[in-house]
Amino acid sequence: MQHNVLLNRLTPAELRLLIRQNDSRIGTTSGLAYGFQQANLLILPSHLANDFEDFCRRNPAPLPLLYRSKPGETSCPPLAGGADIQKQEKMLMVWNGFLTRLFVFSSSPGLMSEMVSFYLGCSFGFEGKLKEAGIPVRNVEQGRNVSMYRTSIRCIPAGAFHCHLVVTMRPVPAALLDTVVGVTHLNPLAHGAPVHIGDAALLGIQDLSKPDYGDQVDLQPGDVPVFWACGVTSIEAVLCKPPLAFSHSPGCMFLTDIPDTPDSVNTPELVPLCFPVSYNPLLYSLASKVAVEKIRQLEMIIGEDPGQRGIRALFVQDELLRSCLALSHSSSVAITTGFPTHYMHSPPDETDGPPGAIAIATMLQSLGKDVTLLTDRRAVEMTGAMVDDAVKTGVLKAAIPVVTFDGSGPKAAQDFLCPHGDTSKPRFDHLVAIERSGRAEDGNYYNMRGINIKHLVDPIDDLFIAAKTISGVSTTGVGDGGNELGMGKVKQKVKSLMPMGDLVACDVPADFAITAGVSNWGGYAVACGLYLLHTCPSHRRYLRKGLGQEAAATSEQLQDWSSCLPSVEKEETFLSTLVRLGIRSGKTGNLGMEVDGLTFHPIHSSLIRRLLEATLPPAQMS
Repeated sequence: MQHNVLLNRLTPAELRLLIRQNDSRIGTTSGLAYGFQQANLLILPSHLANDFEDFCRRNPAPLPLLYRSKPGETSCPPLAGGADIQKQEKMLMVWNGFLTRLFVFSSSPGLMSEMVSFYLGCSFGFEGKLKEAGIPVRNVEQGRNVSMYRTSIRCIPAGAFHCHLVVTMRPVPAALLDTVVGVTHLNPLAHGAPVHIGDAALLGIQDLSKPDYGDQVDLQPGDVPVFWACGVTSIEAVLCKPPLAFSHSPGCMFLTDIPDTPDSVNTPELVPLCFPVSYNPLLYSLASKVAVEKIRQLEMIIGEDPGQRGIRALFVQDELLRSCLALSHSSSVAITTGFPTHYMHSPPDETDGPPGAIAIATMLQSLGKDVTLLTDRRAVEMTGAMVDDAVKTGVLKAAIPVVTFDGSGPKAAQDFLCPHGDTSKPRFDHLVAIERSGRAEDGNYYNMRGINIKHLVDPIDDLFIAAKTISGVSTTGVGDGGNELGMGKVKQKVKSLMPMGDLVACDVPADFAITAGVSNWGGYAVACGLYLLHTCPSHRRYLRKGLGQEAAATSEQLQDWSSCLPSVEKEETFLSTLVRLGIRSGKTGNLGMEVDGLTFHPIHSSLIRRLLEATLPPAQMS
């Protein structure tokens, strides 16, 4: 319901009095008491209180604990002077796992003596700041309670308590996503920043028009659904355990006297920024300003062009960042490389590509992703030998499978990506091509000299084309000339600005096109970017939907991830493996320690050091 102007001007204490008097104008507290925190309220038998407090600590985003009472205590002095829930709160009673009826404590004196009250932060506490920032609060505009949904995400259990996460949804104009993230991040007591932005189905919510609690709130044109962890998770938790408990009515909160802007959050460089990473399904991701700036620094470093090939002309800002974000959300990644530019030699491949592919693979492995190498049938034995040697020398964390795709049949690509034809369960959720021959407009594959090498290339491009039609599969291309798989995204620039661009330009786009002076450098930067994201508390919290006690990575995780970054020693070792296998420098054809005609020392080794300096704190560099 719409609140009148008079109610909007009242203090929390005055509003609490009206609620106690059953004022018919107050059906929900959304839109009231702007400037102050609101609280979910849960009352449990005292013997379960320690377990529930532990449950709150393990799931801080949905259950930010403002106050735990003593047994029998009906006031909460730190939150609201003079308040007494026994006198003024109508509660929902939970009886043997079912929400039953409204209950007034004054009708049962003495019942509270063995009960403990938990006051938990509520997202209504940030609605005032949203309004001040010019962000429409659609549920208030529409005179409705906020929409609340039970998700498929399991909270971290503690003792007797376990349940699925409940979230609120607020429609937000796409142009204001950074603002809404920044405003709510500053109020962790009101659930903090969103835990999901985009398609509700990714949370297991099948129909936004059917909330589990609250009212349906309509999206307006240009709006994006934004989801916050919700304190109604506490109701779900008690439905599973105690025979008797009490809860606030969802949407009608306990109004506190605590200001809605905590003083503890005052580091603007840690405020998250929001970026789209997929449109099928719609998904945005978050990373702190400091992490974003570091990844942009990586992007500038790899864009240097010592070979003077003109690669800067193809640069598109934040392709590295968005690719890393998408990879961070992935679970199973296929990486393909191989450019047989030396068609007159055996093997015909070049030293650019495989090192970058292995650098990406080992970082993905350390982050718990499934990784597969996809190669040409002619190169299976050679690729297997590279992988084996990389594992033996410590360049690669563990062995990874090597597979091929022959492209036989009109549905071969979809069948390869979606076994048994089930497009809802693709085999991979991200495809990466790094220095991989890309199909040109005429169906052929060209090196930078304009020589057609189609006879040496399997049609892995078909997988990237098919991925466009399969929800949940993203693609990345890494290249340094414009004829590589994925560079179709910048095809017009390649045609107009690169040598022989009209002939050699790849026609097959990737969702993200990372350009670099040498493609290997792009692979190294992806590995570094993934490290930066997974050491970013804002991004880690978003990945984990605000669940778990530690947003920061542990020292063991940091050590493991940093050991999987590219290093001068590892990359020199792997390049020597390639030379031993007869693989040559791309530009010169030399069988030696160089890539694209640039010697490993000092050019490649220097760039690797600079990437690491931009990624790691100084103490870890030593």
